[in-house]
Amino acid sequence: MSPVLPSPRSPLGSWLLGRENEGRTARRIRVQLLLTTFLVGANIIGIAIVVVLIVWVVPGPSVIQTKFLVPNIVGVPVYVGAALFLGIVWGTRRALKDLRWAQSGEPPTPRQRRIALATPWRLTFIQLALWSIALVLFTAWYGAIEPEIIAKMAFTLASAGMVVCAIAYLLSEFALRPAAAEVLSYGDHPGRRAGAVSRSMVTWMVGTGVPVSGLMVIAIAAIVRDDVKIAPLIISILSLGAIVLLFGGFMELLNTSRTIAPVRVVRHAMRKIEKGDFDARVVVFDGSELGDLQVGFNRMAEGLRERERIRDLFGRHVGRAVAANALDHDAELGGEERSVAVFFVDLIGSTRLATQLPPTEVVALLNRFFAVVVEEVDRNGGFINKFEGDAALAIFGAPIEVDDPAGAALRATRTIMKRLEREVPDCEAGIGVAYGIAVAGNVGAHERFEYTVIGDPVNEAARLSDVAKTVPGRIAASGACLEAAGARESRKWRPEREVQLRGREAMTVVAVPRKADAQPVESASESV
Repeated sequence: MSPVLPSPRSPLGSWLLGRENEGRTARRIRVQLLLTTFLVGANIIGIAIVVVLIVWVVPGPSVIQTKFLVPNIVGVPVYVGAALFLGIVWGTRRALKDLRWAQSGEPPTPRQRRIALATPWRLTFIQLALWSIALVLFTAWYGAIEPEIIAKMAFTLASAGMVVCAIAYLLSEFALRPAAAEVLSYGDHPGRRAGAVSRSMVTWMVGTGVPVSGLMVIAIAAIVRDDVKIAPLIISILSLGAIVLLFGGFMELLNTSRTIAPVRVVRHAMRKIEKGDFDARVVVFDGSELGDLQVGFNRMAEGLRERERIRDLFGRHVGRAVAANALDHDAELGGEERSVAVFFVDLIGSTRLATQLPPTEVVALLNRFFAVVVEEVDRNGGFINKFEGDAALAIFGAPIEVDDPAGAALRATRTIMKRLEREVPDCEAGIGVAYGIAVAGNVGAHERFEYTVIGDPVNEAARLSDVAKTVPGRIAASGACLEAAGARESRKWRPEREVQLRGREAMTVVAVPRKADAQPVESASESV
């Protein structure tokens, strides 16, 4: 990829500028090399423009004459060498001196930040001063030898100087982008800044203004002078036309790359966010309105990260399904009747564990126990409505509808028991499973409420969890739950006994898994 063209994968918009976390010494060397290369290149372009314009394009006396031998052989080479030394060596060293804080790692003061953002203009001013001196010096020198060459020399040097200054500014701003990024990371834009309009005007001046002005000068010269011939005039017009196409395209490329580099970097980061990477951020390296776009993206990404963090915490506290339902719909007090399956899982012997183990070990054991329960409930489409000490209540069928809530609840309990025996063998639990009509909704006050399920299945599941401690497999499901479950799941269960649950007059059929690994325990009272 061309170093001029922006790269969205590079933090600073171009691989030529290195990585964001590059060492300070390596970055200083990189910036110095880029500045030197760019400024030398800009001045070489300016010298080439002078040669082309003064020799072939602009009408007037030729500079290739014996009387101009001294300025041609001595004056021009000496001044070019001195100007390159002063403009490049002295200029880049002064720029790096202004950016000494970046090498030391110390935070820049507001004044240092203003100077850092103004450094491209300071380097451009040096080029402007050197080319202005050349304009005055050589126009006067050549004019003293041949007065008719004054206008030709002045226009040529002025045009080349404007081109060099414009190119030097754009490329210096590019090379100093790492320093600008560090300055802008402090969140403010000290001092005045060059906007997108200023860059567009610079591009227009070099790519269009200067060549078109040359055409106008040639036209005026053709009108004023009587000795202008058609062939040289055509050559001049064609040459300036070629300059318009060449430098106009080159300057437009530079300006466009400066404009779209921040946009492409932001777009690349936005794609990361679309894929769920909310840690995406961009380096703010543009001091214009496009830098405001980069700042705005980072603030947006920060807001999204905070929102996702809150969403994640909300989901952990109330359950993913409840959180999603609350976010998708306006939360209101009240509820609706739903056909739900409920299971209540209770740790056996928790009082004994609390007396035998330190509190931290008890909490760690409960966390391992509940980790299995929560994972299997989520896997089967339910949600944990609440934790109550060493017990938990799981709901299937609300707030998210499940095709077979009874079957899902029964399947989840079987898997939980198998995993507990394998993964948490140092604890036992009893699970009661029930099915029926319950009211599901938000209960509480407008200032503080929670989603819950209220109804007979909840009470029945709690009673059955006590029965579960006396049946094979430690799981006790109601006959109603078994009847409501799909055939694929219900055939894995069998009726075990009938019991009278506390608060109920009718007997309740208790079903257990057919392939329960646990051995039958001593029969408890038939009234629970």
